[in-house]
Amino acid sequence: MSFFVACQHRSDTDLMQIFDDGAPGIRGTGIESAGFTHIFNPIKFKRADAEELTKWSFYRAVIAEFIATLLFLYITVATVIGYKSSTDPNKNTLDNVNCGGVGILGIAWAFGGMIFILVYCTAGISGGHINPAVTFGLLLARKVSLIRALMYMVAQCLGAICGVGLVKGFQKAFYVRYGGGANELSAGYNKGTGLAAEIIGTFVLVYTVFSATDPKRNARDSHVPVLAPLPIGFAVFMVHLATIPITGTGINPARSFGAAVIYNKDKAWDDQWIFWVGPFIGAAIAAAYHQYILRAGAIKALGSFRSNPNV
Repeated sequence: MSFFVACQHRSDTDLMQIFDDGAPGIRGTGIESAGFTHIFNPIKFKRADAEELTKWSFYRAVIAEFIATLLFLYITVATVIGYKSSTDPNKNTLDNVNCGGVGILGIAWAFGGMIFILVYCTAGISGGHINPAVTFGLLLARKVSLIRALMYMVAQCLGAICGVGLVKGFQKAFYVRYGGGANELSAGYNKGTGLAAEIIGTFVLVYTVFSATDPKRNARDSHVPVLAPLPIGFAVFMVHLATIPITGTGINPARSFGAAVIYNKDKAWDDQWIFWVGPFIGAAIAAAYHQYILRAGAIKALGSFRSNPNV
């Protein structure tokens, strides 16, 4: 999920080191050695778009996003199907088996734990986004280029489709019977509530991503880059606990889209817009909040708020 760049201002003493992939990294922060160079590398829209297409590291990063999202969906959707199968009273009666399953807590841990693992594994290669909403938030903050953002989103969606496809292939007898892991609005909740849940949940996730990978904070606290995947994964875990009863928890358009494509039932498609509009709005709000409120990007551009004794 997640990874960025920062700062458009460069000084002679803060020049960027060019790595083998051509992406600049910040010297003297410990970020390079932590393997999180892609998280903090400033990639300018106009300069990077054309250059990135000529570099193998760009395609390597796209492949990493594809594989990471595939693995994410395979493990998590398989967990959901397994839980529903083990707690089905009809199935348990027939098989004379009574397994309690992992429960909502276990499902939330599966999602949060996989994000923790995959962000840790891919942060130094692609930034470990694994989520179009995270990529969108970073794009708005000008931390990834437009072409990289688009390619990441395509790779994430394709990876999600393939990951859920594997679950269906391996658990064909149970996949359709237990909902295919698709996100749907739960009974008793209206679409406005579902949309709000997705906006707030994605805000929590993307806000955590920005905070955990803030280059200014990492320059001061050298341990932060190594620990960044932990709060991100934990944010996913906590959001799932809160929103599984409402929407099944999307907060990741690729996750919702991949499950809908393979499951391919009307209900999943009817609610699909919630799982794109909500996360993108939540990501945009989180990006604006972090960049222009907490980090005061807009204020710095205009000068700064200072009390004037003459006013």
